Parts: sequence; C-alpha cells; structure tokens
Amino acid sequence: MDEIKLNVELLRKRVPNLTVAAAAAGLRPATVSNLCTGKIPLARAEVRTLVALADLAECSVDELIIRGNTVEMLETGIKAIDFFAPLTLGGTIGFVARPGMGQLVLLAEIFHRMNERSYQTFFLKPMEDAIGLSDVTDAAEFICGSPNEVLESMLTVSKKPILLAADRQTVLSGEIDTLLEELKEKGIVPTTILVDLRGEAVDEQEPYGPLDTLLQFDADLVSRKIYPSINPLYSTSVLAEGGYLSKVHLQALQEAKKILRRYRELRFLGRDRVPESDKSTYHRGLRLEAYFSQPFFIAEPITKIQGAAVALQTTIKDVQRIMKGELDDVEIESLSYRGEIGG
Repeated sequence: MDEIKLNVELLRKRVPNLTVAAAAAGLRPATVSNLCTGKIPLARAEVRTLVALADLAECSVDELIIRGNTVEMLETGIKAIDFFAPLTLGGTIGFVARPGMGQLVLLAEIFHRMNERSYQTFFLKPMEDAIGLSDVTDAAEFICGSPNEVLESMLTVSKKPILLAADRQTVLSGEIDTLLEELKEKGIVPTTILVDLRGEAVDEQEPYGPLDTLLQFDADLVSRKIYPSINPLYSTSVLAEGGYLSKVHLQALQEAKKILRRYRELRFLGRDRVPESDKSTYHRGLRLEAYFSQPFFIAEPITKIQGAAVALQTTIKDVQRIMKGELDDVEIESLSYRGEIGG
C-alpha cells in the first residue's frame, strides 16, 4: 500500500483557522491536529472525519490525501533536536517559549550551522524588538523587512536549500501562509521556522496551526541553566510520530522519554527521598539531562567553550550507553556542555 498522509498545505490554504473551523464542524481539534502532524496515521482516520475536513476545504477527499510522499530529516548536529524532535526538510517548525528562554539563541545557532552547510538563510524581521534578536540578524544571510522582499530575494539567489524564519505575528496575519504558497508556485520550498517574540504561544492550544515539528522550551531547564532548554517530553515531530525514524532511533527515543519522565517525577521528591528501586532511573535521567546540554558555536565568545556538532548516530549510541548504565559512575559535570561522550 502506498504511504498516505493528509494534505496539510491545502488545509492551511483553504481553512486559515483550522482549529476553530474543525470544532464548529463537530470535530475534535486534538484529533485534527494529530492527523496533521502524523501522530494519528491517516489510515486510522474515520471516514466521516476526512469527509468533514474535505467539506471545510471545499475539495474532494481524494484531493485531501497525498500518496507516496516521504518526509526527510534536516539534521542540525544539535543533540536535543535531532534525537527528540527532528526538523523536517521543507517543513514548518514552531518554537513555543516565553521571552528569555533561549529560542532566539537557538534560532541563530541553527542559522549559523545551516550557513556552514551552504544553505541560504532568510529572516523576515519583525517590527518589534526583542532581547536576542540581534543574534538572529547577525547569523542570517538575508534580512528582509516584508514578505514581498523575501519573495523577491529568494527569486534572485542561486539554487541552494533555503531556511526561512519569521515571527508568529506573520502567522496570525496570514502573511506567512500567503508567502509560502507564492514561493511554492515558483518552485521554492523553504524549511520554515516560526518563533514567538511575545511569548503568547505558550498559552495557546494550537499556537501556529498544523506543524511538522514543535519545539517546546522548558522553564525548569532554564532555571537550572541547562541549554538548549528543549523539553524532551513535549517537543514533537512528524518524523518521530509518523514511522520515519529508524527502529534503533525510535526505540532509544521511547526508552529515553520513559526514563526522563520518571526522573522528573522523582526530582520533586528530592534526591534523598528517591526509593531504592528508582535510584538507577534517577541517576540515568540526571545524566541524560546533562548530556543533552550543548555548547553553541555562536556563544563561544561568551561561554569560552568550543561549540560542538554531534551526528545523530553518535547521539543515539551515547544515549544507549547512558541508559544501559555504562556511565553510572561518570560525574555529571563531565557530561554537561560537551559534544559526544567519546571513549
């Protein structure tokens, strides 16, 4: 059977406020969101749900289904992203964070890494200012003041892969959807990252509408100065939930999430009150948490720590070693803010 998935792009174009429209049509917004992200395989969707979505989009059910398409991963060398919530090549990624949680630093770092790989990086600069915005403008190759400037600039550059970033306000205004549709008509499909300078997305159930990858930032990690402060339990990707990862990666991911979920529960008890039966889980969760901190290249002048990029396969092997207990005797400090474990 051919692989099938929902034509999310068509839905975005035809039904701008999909969550509200779905609820009005008697559909559960969570179900629609899960179908869009691939968390619920399209083959398991109820026929009445597909018919209702097709009615909303004013198209046939057949138009709503894409057959035979694959989803590719954009590997960043950032361990927490590539392992827990990989970016999708040509997809849309949303950052959910309050101001000061490091989302702009992470965006600037991704820009820097993609520049090194000959990507063309574009930033649709917002009207309002924010702390850390200069990091992004310094790292982006093209700074554009309007969607039309983005379109014109992309049409004049060479045929290289493109990374585009914009603020959530362009989502609310509809500008980003219009821009991406115009780019597609020109044969240009950028990987798009959406940030939220105002921090309002944290309080929204569907902050950006359907996404391919959602990176949720964690206030607890920020408070303990563990960066990038990506929440490993709530960050999601269609790659992780749609059967696109290797069996080894998926198994390691599921086991790591299980350990970290229990570890977070145990942290609230306090180290001295952790039951004997849970001590190994606690200590391995602590080491996993430390391992996923990572030095950034753009932060080298401030941290005095050399930036590190880690291949996904290396990250998987390192995580497996931690979960098997091979590093139970290694000090936490020696796992923090480094690249691969080595040795």
